[in-house]
Amino acid sequence: VFLSRNFRCDCGNSKFKNLQCKLFPEKSKVNSGNKYNDNFYGLYCTCKRPYPDPEDEIPDEMIQCIVCEDWFHGRHLGAVPPESGDFHEMVCQACMNHCHFLWAYASQLAVPPLTKANSLEDEGIVLKVEESEEQKKEIKKESGAEHQDTKEEKQSEQFNEPSTSSGSGFLNTYRYCSKFLQKFPVEIAETTSEFSFCKLKELQSKPFVKKDTATFWPSNWRSKLCTCEDCLKMYSELEVQFLTDECDTVLAYENKGTSDQETERRDPLMDTLNSMNRVQQVELICEYNDLKTELTDYLRRFADEGTVVKREDIQHFFEEFQSRKRRRTNRMQYYCS
Repeated sequence: VFLSRNFRCDCGNSKFKNLQCKLFPEKSKVNSGNKYNDNFYGLYCTCKRPYPDPEDEIPDEMIQCIVCEDWFHGRHLGAVPPESGDFHEMVCQACMNHCHFLWAYASQLAVPPLTKANSLEDEGIVLKVEESEEQKKEIKKESGAEHQDTKEEKQSEQFNEPSTSSGSGFLNTYRYCSKFLQKFPVEIAETTSEFSFCKLKELQSKPFVKKDTATFWPSNWRSKLCTCEDCLKMYSELEVQFLTDECDTVLAYENKGTSDQETERRDPLMDTLNSMNRVQQVELICEYNDLKTELTDYLRRFADEGTVVKREDIQHFFEEFQSRKRRRTNRMQYYCS
């Protein structure tokens, strides 16, 4: 399904010295951005076997990891994959270890595998991330914001205004700032600029399960990843910025492939007809039928005589055809009333 993200053709560089690239004739000797995994050597999965494997008699579907782009047997992912229609993308075990932050999202977003464990401890490790100093400061800010919001509720009751205390600390802080922004624009603007909400930190503050398995994800899971400044920096450091790109998803590639196939299957003649009015359509169809009939009759003579059709013969046919067409046009009379 995927195109290779980190790959340019090697024709014309040091790997193929006698072959010139037709797209980029002035190509550098080495494609430094290329990443060659086992697939480039005809080996796949953690078992490092070719595909198809003549020695493998077990029928098994291969699934591509969206991060490393390698293909894996379903039985070598550490868990039985869900039904193919239940998930859209897969991240293999090695990439889950590399992109460890995904485990915090998995408990809420990932599609569970078919295997079920008796308890979380039997299946994986329950992680409770220790709060860093930055997180502690952030939580303290939230507590202070909630305290301010409590005061605001009392003021709201005095003026018969509806209370908004049912939301979280962050939402209450946001509403508080919005309501009093006109009264205290400078103070509130400074407070909100210091307050940065991160979905990942919120998830990591809660217990979650980390397993030694691949994970399976629904179609829209990437849109739920945090895109705060810290997370974007982390994606860049891990070289997985594409996870936030909606055009990189399996569904996007499938839709593009379907669109390209439909374009290839379209008849150019029908596209031209659809762009014309009815009179033009009738005239074009008549011209096409005349050309088809005359060309078939012309080529049949060569077939009956067993002679080869040369370029000059085809050129002569079209010259005669155009001449006959002009004579027919000149004989037509058009009248206006």
